[in-house]
Amino acid sequence: MHKKQPCHLRISFLVGAVLIGLLADACSRAPVIQIDRSGAEQQASAPAIQIVRNDAEQKVDVLVDGQPFTSYLYSDKISVLKKPVIYPILTPQGNDVTRGFPLKKRAGERVDHPHHIGLWLNYGDVNGFDFWNNSDAITGERVSRMGTIYHRAIRNIDEKNGALEVSCEWVDAQGNVLLTEETRFVFHASAASRTIDRITTLTAVSGAVSFTDNKEGMIAVRVTRALEHPTKSPVTLTDSEGLAVEVPVMDNTGVTGEYLTSEGVRGAEAWGTRARWVMLTGVVKDEPVTLAILDHPKNVGYPTYWHARDYGLFSANPLGQSIFSEGKEELNFILDGGESTTFRYRLVLNSGKTSPEDMESQHQAFIADVQ
Repeated sequence: MHKKQPCHLRISFLVGAVLIGLLADACSRAPVIQIDRSGAEQQASAPAIQIVRNDAEQKVDVLVDGQPFTSYLYSDKISVLKKPVIYPILTPQGNDVTRGFPLKKRAGERVDHPHHIGLWLNYGDVNGFDFWNNSDAITGERVSRMGTIYHRAIRNIDEKNGALEVSCEWVDAQGNVLLTEETRFVFHASAASRTIDRITTLTAVSGAVSFTDNKEGMIAVRVTRALEHPTKSPVTLTDSEGLAVEVPVMDNTGVTGEYLTSEGVRGAEAWGTRARWVMLTGVVKDEPVTLAILDHPKNVGYPTYWHARDYGLFSANPLGQSIFSEGKEELNFILDGGESTTFRYRLVLNSGKTSPEDMESQHQAFIADVQ
């Protein structure tokens, strides 16, 4: 038989229980605090994404906690801009991983291929028209074989989910719309990383649209000089029509880039190989960085071939199979009139050098996030 507790003890127990309940409720509503190795307190919540529309300058700025991350540029006032681009792209420490030329000239950077601007998506042979090489450097008879991607509308801005949705049209040199494009960009940020998802649906407007196998494609980023591979000899580069561009030997001071594919291929050997993802590591202004492009299993041609060059062109091309396989494979992808296909990619930018195991985990997370 239990003894009956004195009244003052019963009151103490009751007060204690109330206090414990109040404390538990307060803790459940309090922000989670993480302690790093230095003992500093850090707020665990993700940085805030702001998406700022600027119609006057024909761009949309993306900020992370009020600091610049990147911009969507679609200006028809910039003659070299023949497609919308994402430019520049800044690390968590504010360092630019994209080449400045031709929009911003920097000492020591290459000035070849003026159509390589920031991050973009297009292709070198769409019904015979070259959307990849088009720029204001194209003159004479070649102009009649170029295609242009025109921004048409900002459909939605969703800051809560970090999303920007736009509409574009792929137009040939005679003014015919070959494809409509609906693209959703999703921007993510953490203390040590930035990511950009690009989900693009292309629809053939009327008749069939052919994407003849071509090395010039498809999602690409032109990186800053520090992320190129060091080279010791001049290079002769050719465009899709075989026209040569001479690239001389350059000073390799501070040039630190190295590719690594999901299949373990390193350096310039990554070009023309298949992989689920490729990452480019290096150091930009004393900040170690990892820049990666992730392919998605639902994309045509998965796992994609890589048009990744040591001079700073970093591109995934799922449609150029006969070129990269030296004729062993052939795709020549076609959309019938009214038919659509969707390309899903994620650009990852981490502050620090990322291990292959961590990048594989990020690839699996991308597959889970984007259906």
